[in-house]
Amino acid sequence: MIEVKNLVKKYGNHTAVDHLSFRIEAGKIYGFLGPNGAGKSTTMNIMTGYLGATEGEVLIDGHDILKEPEEAKRHIGYLPEQPPLYMDMTVREYLEFAAELKGIQRGKREEAITEVEKMVRISDVEGRLIRNLSKGYRQRVGLAQAVLGFPEMIILDEPTVGLDPKQIIEIRELIRKLSKKHTVILSSHILAEIREVCDYILIISKGRLVASDTPENLEKALGDHTTVEIEAQASPSEIRLILKNVPGIESVEMQPAVDYVTKARIREKKGEDVRERVFRAFASAQTPLLTLKAEGTSLEDVFMQLTQNDTLPKAFAEKIQWEEADQNAGNL
Repeated sequence: MIEVKNLVKKYGNHTAVDHLSFRIEAGKIYGFLGPNGAGKSTTMNIMTGYLGATEGEVLIDGHDILKEPEEAKRHIGYLPEQPPLYMDMTVREYLEFAAELKGIQRGKREEAITEVEKMVRISDVEGRLIRNLSKGYRQRVGLAQAVLGFPEMIILDEPTVGLDPKQIIEIRELIRKLSKKHTVILSSHILAEIREVCDYILIISKGRLVASDTPENLEKALGDHTTVEIEAQASPSEIRLILKNVPGIESVEMQPAVDYVTKARIREKKGEDVRERVFRAFASAQTPLLTLKAEGTSLEDVFMQLTQNDTLPKAFAEKIQWEEADQNAGNL
């Protein structure tokens, strides 16, 4: 539904977006990740027609966002990081204005506005001036504007920024609800939010795409090792003795015992799963094992490794090259 092809955006000598290419397919929630200054908001502004690109193109359902802006924008609802609100309008007036700009038929506007007000839970404030609303309600009004007309694609740039925990949960629930009928692209600094809500993740760093896959596959790709955490009623020396002959263990990191309970982190060798062996070893030694859990590579680990290093891990570099080659072949 969206094709970003060799996108470049320069501000003088600074390159904000550097030959960025990717595809967005229908029916998923996409997470757009990157550190501050990576080019996320710039890319979103170009995708929605707010900014022009220095090079490259963006196709929305086959329509070039710069050459056919009206046709392309019919398919998009957009919530920028700073919602474009008119503070001297009431909520209802603002949504009526947005409906007119979006070209919603006059006879269908009232019904459409009422529906989105109920969806984002702002019906009770529709007669209030936007400037008198809280941050949370203003964000909801901006979201209502994006959803109004129910476009096929909804692009949300930091939709939960500045909201309290209860409001964040409500916005996440709304995003999941929207994804049943719409494609959603979500930018966020909150990795837990991306991990919980998104089906597919795009990570950019220094204006370039460095990874694109499901959260699970991204975690597996860097998960050469898994750490197993244990707690046992034994001293560190006793635990080392029990684990000494367990195959598949690369190293053991021990913490001092507290009330004769010791915590340890077991680093597995690549491709090994030692949990059953560890359990049986402690059972054979008749030593109580209080906790046994595995911790794999997290999305936070993936994000840090991909955005802090200048050189991509081999698995990701090869995947990006393959995807770019596949996209270029499709353009021939």
